[in-house]
Amino acid sequence: MSDSKKIIVALDKSDAGSALELAARLDPAYCRVKVGKELFTSAGPDVVEQLHKLGFDVFLDLKFHDIPNTVAGAVKSAAALGVWMVNVHASGGERMMAAAREAIDSHAGQAPLLIAVTVLTSMDQVEMQSIGLSAQVSEQVELFATLAAGAGCDGVVCSAHEAKLLGGGNSSLLKVTPGIRLAGDDASDQRRVMTPTRAIESGASYLVIGRSVTGAVDPVKTLKAISADLASL
Repeated sequence: MSDSKKIIVALDKSDAGSALELAARLDPAYCRVKVGKELFTSAGPDVVEQLHKLGFDVFLDLKFHDIPNTVAGAVKSAAALGVWMVNVHASGGERMMAAAREAIDSHAGQAPLLIAVTVLTSMDQVEMQSIGLSAQVSEQVELFATLAAGAGCDGVVCSAHEAKLLGGGNSSLLKVTPGIRLAGDDASDQRRVMTPTRAIESGASYLVIGRSVTGAVDPVKTLKAISADLASL
């Protein structure tokens, strides 16, 4: 993979002040950052602008899932913010994802990467069955990845456990993998987790890392150590 910045740090904070204070302790030479629902709902688009001023590429992780026209409008607004990556839920269907693709392609400036969420890394087989999905997790991920590819998405969000399974027609898709933990870290509410080096070896393109970096005494030192490990692969 030509992109040397494989780490996306999750700024899972409830307000702009805390998020920007954390971002100031990071280094955009080693990572990008993710703005999720909690932070964006609290701080709005301004926090994206402030992160850009700090030199960070931003993954806007709002997981849009609605009727095609609504998702297209939301993705177009995200593109206007200048974000590097935006995502939708693959379970919204191929027509919804295709509408998002068309909206991004109509954007006059630099287009963000369009990524489709497959199966949340917090879910396991039991939870899948509880919502009426009888397929194995890996099979469901492959189905969603095929739909995403058909709709023109640039990649998918999946666990590193499924990244290595997405071969064949889905091999060109970027694989964005949450649930990344350093050896010895608590998995917390995640179920399908993996260490950074194992995730890249399994086919991940980008690693979403939260508390393993943001909770470190020296986040930049931790980032540099992870980056060095990945560069040695």
